[in-house]
Amino acid sequence: MAVQTLGISQSTPRSESRLKSLFWPTIRNDTDFDQVTRQGFWVCFAVSMMTLVVAAASGVLLVTLPDVIFFFLVGVGVRQRSRFAAVAGFLVYFLGTFLLGAVVVIGVMRIVFLALLFANIRGNWLSARWAAEAAETAGMDRLNETLADKLSDQLPAILWPKARYLFYPLAVMEVVGILVLLAGRR
Repeated sequence: MAVQTLGISQSTPRSESRLKSLFWPTIRNDTDFDQVTRQGFWVCFAVSMMTLVVAAASGVLLVTLPDVIFFFLVGVGVRQRSRFAAVAGFLVYFLGTFLLGAVVVIGVMRIVFLALLFANIRGNWLSARWAAEAAETAGMDRLNETLADKLSDQLPAILWPKARYLFYPLAVMEVVGILVLLAGRR
């Protein structure tokens, strides 16, 4: 019975399509929100790693390293239910789209990632009504069996309490830096 209540039973029918659950998930309880924050972590991790690979291939790794760290910490913050991290990640990625210009292949990927990053913001705001429950379950047992579990479930809980003090000024610098670059293009 508890398995069906959590929605993890094999016999429980999916109430929404895979695309809807990715881009506009139904968030009815803390378990749904936990799934959205896990998805948000992986989206931000992917953005961070793609930025790292492109920067290394382009020979601008040192210049781009703050962006790599920023998006990784956005993922950590989103996983730890930080509204600020969700908004900052979306805003920087959105403004960065204008900075890069319109490239069709990158544009399609960026739109998909923007939609996924927006789902993080939406999930954080919808979960505000469960503030008391979220505070009680913030330290809930997370998965710890695979490397992916350790990375997405264990590392954020350990890293965020300290890393957020680096993240907040980094987020402000990222947004201001992009705005200055955009203003300079005019």
